[in-house]
Amino acid sequence: MARHRHHRKRRGSRAPLVAFAIILLLLAGVAIVGMFVFRREEEGGRQASAVEAPDYDNEDKWSEGLVSYNGESYRYNKNIRTYLFLGIDTDEPVHKAVDGISGGQSDALFLLVEDRDKDKLSIISINRNTMTNVSMYNREGEYIDDRVLQICLQHGYGDGERISCQHAADCVENLFFGIPIHGYMSLNMGGIGLLNDALGGVEVTVLQSLDNAARGVHLVEGETKVLNGDEAYVYVRSRDTSEFDSASDRLRRQEQYLNVMIPQMLRKIRGASSAVSIYNKAEDYLYSNIDFARLADEMKDMEYDSSEGVYTIPGETVKGERFEEYWPDEDGLYELILQIFYDKVDG
Repeated sequence: MARHRHHRKRRGSRAPLVAFAIILLLLAGVAIVGMFVFRREEEGGRQASAVEAPDYDNEDKWSEGLVSYNGESYRYNKNIRTYLFLGIDTDEPVHKAVDGISGGQSDALFLLVEDRDKDKLSIISINRNTMTNVSMYNREGEYIDDRVLQICLQHGYGDGERISCQHAADCVENLFFGIPIHGYMSLNMGGIGLLNDALGGVEVTVLQSLDNAARGVHLVEGETKVLNGDEAYVYVRSRDTSEFDSASDRLRRQEQYLNVMIPQMLRKIRGASSAVSIYNKAEDYLYSNIDFARLADEMKDMEYDSSEGVYTIPGETVKGERFEEYWPDEDGLYELILQIFYDKVDG
């Protein structure tokens, strides 16, 4: 795992979680319906990564040998699979963008890490304002240059479907020092309420008072309630952009929602009729290249511990020239990668 410096480094406090794991519920539902694999098309321009055509069975394709760090030796765990999940900032169903720069921002990004040795699921959140190399394209989809920008912008450089997701996956791979991503899924945010209601609602103790007159939502800090679809939409999406680092408040709400939802989701995937209903409600808002049948079969016996199964990249939010910027601590990120994706080798 070569360490490369691809963005300016800043140290600071641990950022709150970025996570939008309701997508996992959809993933499980599709799995029982059957394997959905989109038609792969030829993409011109830059060379695409391995994400475009996942090779699940070739365990030797990426990392061999040992990695040394602080006097310790580590070996990459080849029984790990990693999937990128994106929440796209649009309420519309998935559709092809009008040009190569209108694919939509990814306001939520996280990695689902499946450790088949330990039968364990983990989540790594990625702050949407993370500063890293973003590949820029023109309206015709032609590559221009790489520039250090917020990672949420990368999905916008594409077609809103396969090319956008592929670019986002490549960008995240680069941020994580080349750790392979085996598949991706994007969910347009308009599908949030549908999925929440298909699950039967998610109960939370409200962390922050929120009002949305257009959706008839009035949430009061401290109250405990089962969120309906409109309430879930407002709870995981809303933030006051006039306040500095308001994304952090939203991310804490997303973390809470995630930790309640995942155990509920794992119970649901064992019921085929429930899974089919969930998929039918939200399929128009989804785009993916994941082999759902295979993934669901592997996930059904996995464990998820909300107290220790969620990780985030350490770093600091600062005010940039125009927008907020989250600068990761690269040493902290590197150590996180070793912790999750590697096994320590004795002797």
